[in-house]
Amino acid sequence: MMKRLSRVALMLAATIVGGAIAAQPWRNTKLPSDDRARLLLDAMTLDEKIALFHGPMAVPWIPGMVVPEGAIGSAGYVPGNDRLGIPALQETDASLGIANPMLIRGPGDMSTPLPSSMALAATFDPAIAFAGGAMIASEARAKGLNVLLAGGVNLTRDPRGGRNFEYVGEDPLLAGIMAGESIRGIQSLGILSTVKHFALNGQEHERMTADSVIGEAAARESDLLAFEIAIERGQPGSVMCSYNLVNGIYGCQNDWTLNQVLKRDWGYRGFVMSDWGAVHTVDAFVAGLDQQSGEQLDKQIWFGQPLKEAVTAGTVPQARVDDAALRILRAMFAHGLVDNPPVKAPIDFAAHAKVAQDEAEGGIVLLDNRKGLLPLVAGAKRIAVIGGHAESGVPSGGGSSQVANPYHQGPIAPRMVPIGGEGMMALMQNVVFDPSSPLMAIRARAKTAPVSFDTGIYPETAAAAAKQADVAIVFVYQPSTEGDDVPSMALPFGQDALIEAVAAANPNTIVVLETGNPVRMPWAGKVAGVVQAWYSGAKGGEAIARILFGEVNPSGRLPISWPVDESQLPRPTIPGWGGPAGAPVKVDYTIEGSDVGYRWFARQNIKPLYPFGYGLSYTSFRYANLAVKGGKTIVASFDVTNSGAIAGKDVPQVYLTIAAGRKMRRLIGFEKVALAPGETRRVTVTADPRLLASFDTAQHGWRITPGSYRIGVGPDAESEILWGAANIASARLKP
Repeated sequence: MMKRLSRVALMLAATIVGGAIAAQPWRNTKLPSDDRARLLLDAMTLDEKIALFHGPMAVPWIPGMVVPEGAIGSAGYVPGNDRLGIPALQETDASLGIANPMLIRGPGDMSTPLPSSMALAATFDPAIAFAGGAMIASEARAKGLNVLLAGGVNLTRDPRGGRNFEYVGEDPLLAGIMAGESIRGIQSLGILSTVKHFALNGQEHERMTADSVIGEAAARESDLLAFEIAIERGQPGSVMCSYNLVNGIYGCQNDWTLNQVLKRDWGYRGFVMSDWGAVHTVDAFVAGLDQQSGEQLDKQIWFGQPLKEAVTAGTVPQARVDDAALRILRAMFAHGLVDNPPVKAPIDFAAHAKVAQDEAEGGIVLLDNRKGLLPLVAGAKRIAVIGGHAESGVPSGGGSSQVANPYHQGPIAPRMVPIGGEGMMALMQNVVFDPSSPLMAIRARAKTAPVSFDTGIYPETAAAAAKQADVAIVFVYQPSTEGDDVPSMALPFGQDALIEAVAAANPNTIVVLETGNPVRMPWAGKVAGVVQAWYSGAKGGEAIARILFGEVNPSGRLPISWPVDESQLPRPTIPGWGGPAGAPVKVDYTIEGSDVGYRWFARQNIKPLYPFGYGLSYTSFRYANLAVKGGKTIVASFDVTNSGAIAGKDVPQVYLTIAAGRKMRRLIGFEKVALAPGETRRVTVTADPRLLASFDTAQHGWRITPGSYRIGVGPDAESEILWGAANIASARLKP
């Protein structure tokens, strides 16, 4: 009897489900996302379509703002549609972890902070990027969030950029791969990710009025190529456009970047959302913007009633409305927002901390080890730890990407140090010290050796502490934050004087830099070692200590050239610096064009302090037996051997140095390899043909000139250990 009733219940349920699908065919999960989106679009009214095109901030950021009904509390919210089964978009800042702005979701809502994206780039490890993206996505799902404002990929054109720490370096191949894999990791768990900030968002100073001026070919060969590679690899559901202007037109209403490059040439099928407060007119909709985000920060809700009136008047075509709605719906279906909504659940913070620690350890760069002082030997030295709030934790960058409430338990809580200032962004301009104390981690490994601590506030007391020790470890940091650039490459708070005083008192001084960018190092020749730790995230203190004591062999490599000082830059003075606030600013990228970073140094024959790709190890590596094949592209194979006494990881890099008689310097391939002592591995790199080409604006596509192409293999952009050449055939590639 029970079995018979069960069968009847199943038949009844099937009938109900079948009826629901018949009435709303877009619910059929067996159909492709495109078909489902079109079926749903056909059922929508104009008002329902327009409702997809704009949404408010879901946090009371400025007076008068309220959290809309149905919003969890996060950066942005677009209401759902119960009639049609469209879920709300619950959008969160998430480049480096899930944000909880102003603790809107309460003090118990904590997240795991990843190291900075610059640290991620320094790993040169796509698998780590994927793992970090997946980790953040899992925390988003557990909090009920479904859209991550992640995937920063703008190239680093100035080492003073306040937001560089959110981006992935100066090279389009490296940046595109790492950002693309992070996005892929996020979306592997049914969460929609953006890629941002499109495009040429290389300066925070006067970011609302800064005009990035550049030629088309140069843009295509640099910043746009980074976005193109990231989009190809990650397939993000959305692209977020930028605050700045591009060649005189705002990034969020720029027909060339949005309609022509992104949607036409690259065939991008997702939707374009604005940055918060970046929409200036309803005309942006026709120029390629699909969604107005954080609408309260704009002059008005352009994509609400003004858009409806424009459609009714015929100035905005109905076809454009349908295109924008279709893009949003397709992305929601394709990335699981409709069929697999997030469900609040517990978070495994211990497992997630391990992901953050792996990234930190893989990205820490050993810049100098003059006396072979590193790795330290446990129990053999008296150690003085000095400065940098090392007793509290490790610093993070400021702004919307910051995890202001990092997960913590036990004796150490996060410490917030306000930077100060006025205006709306002042609320976000803080240094949060993630509660992973380098001092405690060093003491845990020093065994019986005494470890003293001095705050570093006064160089005199720090020098006295250093004099009593065998080794002095000085922690220094440089805050950087969204909203403005740092004025110079100098360390603030008198930290250069601190290092000088400690180094004079103790020649065995190691400096640990906790920065988002390169800094000037006037004391470089006076210290025994320099470690670039970046902003190192949830387990940064442990990661730094493990590197210092040799539990982990350093394998990070610089994703950005390290200038001696500002005089080596294309623009020694930040454009607009010292001018009136809000005035138009021209940022002339025609100076370097596509030759960003190490390409600029090579072109100008300038030697930086440390080149792109540079980093030391506690072991040594040897390259041999290069074979180069040509044809449609370059395929380079070579052997990498760990010629030292301990296991380690290397990042051999392949650079194009001559293309059909034209000198250049372009990274065309890399691979991170882990090798035991004496082990040899064959590495093969196949170049993306676009990296061999130049962009031909007259022919509107990539052009490969036939001839001999020379490559060099080495550990960084300046060191060529092997070289070879091959003939490449003429080719034209789509834009």
